[in-house]
Amino acid sequence: MTRLPRTYATFMLCGVTVAALTAAAPAPGAAARPAAGSGPASDGAAADGTDAAPGSAAPGAAADQAAAVDGEDPPGLDVLKRGQGMAPGLLFLTPQGRHETPRGPQIVDDRGRPVWYHRIPAGFVAADFQVQEYRGKKVLTWWEGESSPTGTGSGTGYIADENYDIIATVKTPDAGERTDFHEFRLTPDGTALILSYRDEPYDLTPVGGPEDGQVLDYVVQEIDIATGEKVMDWHSLDHIPITDSDRRFDPGMPGPFPYMHLNAVSLDHDGNLLFSGRETSTIYKVDRETGEVIWRLGGKRSDFRLGAGARTIGQHNIEPAGENTYRVFDNQNMGSPGYESRVAWLRIDEQQMTAELVRQQVHPDRLTTGLEGNSQALPNGNTFVSWGSPSGRISEFSPSGQLVFDSTLPEDISSYRGYRAPWKSTPDTAPEAEVNDAVTAVDAVWNGATEVEGWRVLGGETQSRLRPVARAGWKGLDTEVQLPPEARDIDYVKVQALDARGRVLGSSPVEAVEPAASPHH
Repeated sequence: MTRLPRTYATFMLCGVTVAALTAAAPAPGAAARPAAGSGPASDGAAADGTDAAPGSAAPGAAADQAAAVDGEDPPGLDVLKRGQGMAPGLLFLTPQGRHETPRGPQIVDDRGRPVWYHRIPAGFVAADFQVQEYRGKKVLTWWEGESSPTGTGSGTGYIADENYDIIATVKTPDAGERTDFHEFRLTPDGTALILSYRDEPYDLTPVGGPEDGQVLDYVVQEIDIATGEKVMDWHSLDHIPITDSDRRFDPGMPGPFPYMHLNAVSLDHDGNLLFSGRETSTIYKVDRETGEVIWRLGGKRSDFRLGAGARTIGQHNIEPAGENTYRVFDNQNMGSPGYESRVAWLRIDEQQMTAELVRQQVHPDRLTTGLEGNSQALPNGNTFVSWGSPSGRISEFSPSGQLVFDSTLPEDISSYRGYRAPWKSTPDTAPEAEVNDAVTAVDAVWNGATEVEGWRVLGGETQSRLRPVARAGWKGLDTEVQLPPEARDIDYVKVQALDARGRVLGSSPVEAVEPAASPHH
């Protein structure tokens, strides 16, 4: 491990084939403004440090608003249950799957209505979309890029402000490594914890492979967000032997041998690191300064004696959950349907070197998750769970285990992780209005505006003499407002977004009704 002197700022798809993850999506719209403070550009990168896909533009608020007006909505969320006791907040998802449908990071409310989405380029996937904190402010973060048959990715971590403008990007600075989708976690130190990997020549005879084989070396890096410089650099092959893997070499396997499949990194309460190795079914605690493994929980070489129900299989998303207690999404299988998946709370005793299952949460439908999945502790004590693939279910449970919210993405669509969090935004982009051909309705769109309670439509025969002609409550990112018969002869139209008190939050430009749609032409 390399640990460099700290430089402080002054101020996502797991084990899935490419075909399963990279359905076509439209190219984004206009380019975003270059962001100050972005990481250093590299070969093939945009000027602001973002990876520029061929024929695409960098993400940003203007492009996303244009995409929203196009009507190319991402997959919907079907809400099955909304009960009492849900935590406040919106839902943050990254739908992906086999359908050829627009996709990308999206925010929805607990009725499944879209609030914001960022459309990503064709062949790309997104992961780990959530609210985090950077420089004392709430920001949105996600990973975006391409996936590989070995269940890894090559892309960039994005940080966006309350206006959905990209303010920083993060990726590995090392040539020959690719920034993976499995983790993009900001720290209070102005750094980001990311995963990357590199192909290494390796003797695979201990796992039934060739002497001149190749293996994936999984890399954990801590990157200073402001400078793009490495603070920490940890390589799995320096600490975890390939014989710890539960997987044997398969000559039909694409790419280098994925012996560990590192899929999560988090900070423990003492500042050291927690890793999850899916292919070793092991949770690791690692010294953040030296890189040495402090302990292993589970797998072939567990340092703890495991009590009944404490063994995990192919797990994801390890998080500290109290003193000597850890919460983990336990798939209970290695990529194919098996035992029912669960959220498990495990308590360790470092004196007696024992581990016990404190409690667990399963879905009432006994879901089995072959790929992906995570859990989140909510401020009211609830637990939010994304059940990954193949189910595409998103749920929330009370502290007593009662199901208070349940939803599902369309068939064959899942979200690598899912989160619930409060988020408020009145974007600096303007709303937009579009009249249908029959002049019977107006679509009002304001991508990412969270405080809109209703829409007012103004119309008239001249741009300077517009009058209120219709109103409707907010019904999602694209709200259709029906026009009464007496208002269907308008030549110009604009929409106004209203808050809960009826105050105007934003107004669209005045739009001319298309000649084919207006009886005056």
